[in-house]
Amino acid sequence: MQCANILNDFDLDTRVKLKVQGLTNSQIQSGAYALILAEEKGPRRIPIIVGTAEAQSIAIALEHITPPRPLTHDLFSSFFASFGICLREVFIYKFEEGVFYSELLFDDGTREVKIDSRTSDAIAIALRVQCDIYTTEEIVQECGVVLEDSALFEDDEEEEDEELLHELEPDEIKDEMKLKKWLSLLDEDELKTRLQEAVDKENYEYAKMYKDELHNRKFKGE
Repeated sequence: MQCANILNDFDLDTRVKLKVQGLTNSQIQSGAYALILAEEKGPRRIPIIVGTAEAQSIAIALEHITPPRPLTHDLFSSFFASFGICLREVFIYKFEEGVFYSELLFDDGTREVKIDSRTSDAIAIALRVQCDIYTTEEIVQECGVVLEDSALFEDDEEEEDEELLHELEPDEIKDEMKLKKWLSLLDEDELKTRLQEAVDKENYEYAKMYKDELHNRKFKGE
């Protein structure tokens, strides 16, 4: 559903458009993830810490995985479409005491309504309805950093015993680099089988992991 381009209270010249770059394991909080938002026309990146459930929801939207049953964010997007409500944009308007504050701007054709939201929920919904994401220049200046891909995903230089590693299951591997090595040992058919099993069990974190590995191999092959 396409929405009219109507100015928000903030002048567009003072706002920064963002896109979702991806997710990575958080180096700050164990069991959490860092959602990386990228400045659309610049090198700055904003890392936002999100929980496992929110990361899974964002991941399946990024990877275009269709779950057997709708997740909460899928339900929201279906509700909007069914009742002719358009989510025009997500605006991350404040950063205070380590917390990002966001609002959703809705339009039903006759009025506009702003609703406060957790940023992780706002992003998960925005990805499903493909609406724009903005923040302020002040937030980008305060929280933005220039990240190289190598800073997020370092290569593992340590040699592994491949035979022993292959016998493990992913939940037994706590080190991210070892997990990448384990994935590299799986053949394509096993990856596809594991991907389908993960989707059937609604384990979307593993589903994303297997799908990413398949995508990376296809990209390298091309």
